[in-house]
Amino acid sequence: MEKRVLCAGLLVGDFISRPVTQMPERGKLTLVEKSELHVGGCAANTGLVLKRLGGQVAIIGKVGDDNLGHFILGILRQAGIEIEGVSVVSGTSTSGTSVLVHPDGERSFIHSLGANALLSAEDFQEDYLRQFSVLHVAGVLLMPSLEGEALARVVKKARSLGLTICLDTAWDSRGVWMKALQEALPYVDYFLPSIEEARMITGCQKPEEIAGSLLKCGVRNVALKMGEKGSFIMNETRSQYFPVLPIEVVDTTGSGDGYVAGFLAGLVRGLSFEQCGLLANLAGAKIATSIGANSGIASWEDLLAFGEKYGYHL
Repeated sequence: MEKRVLCAGLLVGDFISRPVTQMPERGKLTLVEKSELHVGGCAANTGLVLKRLGGQVAIIGKVGDDNLGHFILGILRQAGIEIEGVSVVSGTSTSGTSVLVHPDGERSFIHSLGANALLSAEDFQEDYLRQFSVLHVAGVLLMPSLEGEALARVVKKARSLGLTICLDTAWDSRGVWMKALQEALPYVDYFLPSIEEARMITGCQKPEEIAGSLLKCGVRNVALKMGEKGSFIMNETRSQYFPVLPIEVVDTTGSGDGYVAGFLAGLVRGLSFEQCGLLANLAGAKIATSIGANSGIASWEDLLAFGEKYGYHL
């Protein structure tokens, strides 16, 4: 696998508590079985899983000059991910998320933008971009300095240099949605949002309608993460649903990022659009079988063996 992937975007410390059955009253305490600190954020999660799947990965992002930031950098460095593009910013905190995992594996989040809010178009230097085959921008809508014209400028420049452009979003609590994305979409080769985010972006409800709307905006290929309903891919010539796997769900944190990592792993290996969609569906499911946003996948062979248990062969 020779194609190098640059993951740009969210670097977060995830403090995960599970299972959360009720919120404590003000001034009181509720017990949970486990509380753990993990590396999180779309760029970190996708990069870590893609690295385990055999990818050559680098990350662009920002962390604060604090314990959480140094923890994240240490984990990425230990995993063999290139972190030359990660800036340590004094005077701001590393982004953090409190992840409340419900008994059924679904999550709720309390998030601080932190240093991620400072990532901007100026952080993407042309000479550095030339070193890669794929640019994946991860967590758009939680990086206010990388929206609208700024995001469009980055992906347009990268695409002009011959990079394949992939884009993923996060939930937008500010209500910006399509305004943050519209200028960039004509330069996006693969758009991989959750169906909930895609509904807010397009105003459509059904997967085919959502994907069709995004294709009209200039996106070349769409992959929708649909949780308990599996996933769906579509471009101008083909479309396919992938059903949810009958797994025992432990924690869905990072399943969407695992899905993207699986898709990217297929992409850089030269697999077909359908094979990339299948691999992504398997990876998203595999992540949900353990606690944490990226610990569920150990290797390429591990993921293939998981798929074969359910009758899928690549």
